[in-house]
Amino acid sequence: MKKLLGILCFLLLAQGAGGLAHKFTGGWFDKWALVHRIGFLDGYEVYVCVLLIVLGLAVGAASDSVKDGK
Repeated sequence: MKKLLGILCFLLLAQGAGGLAHKFTGGWFDKWALVHRIGFLDGYEVYVCVLLIVLGLAVGAASDSVKDGK
């Protein structure tokens, strides 16, 4: 469970950071982020990317409090 939460934490942080990098560099990081490809999020990409980073940090903190199943 702890490894799964760690992987989810990494994915959320990577998507959030990649989306912000895509937005602020004018589209250089096309392959990193999926947020800019979702049509109904047009105009809200920065907010969604910040939310993904916050959720990634929360999941990372939760994974630290979970005990290994061993």
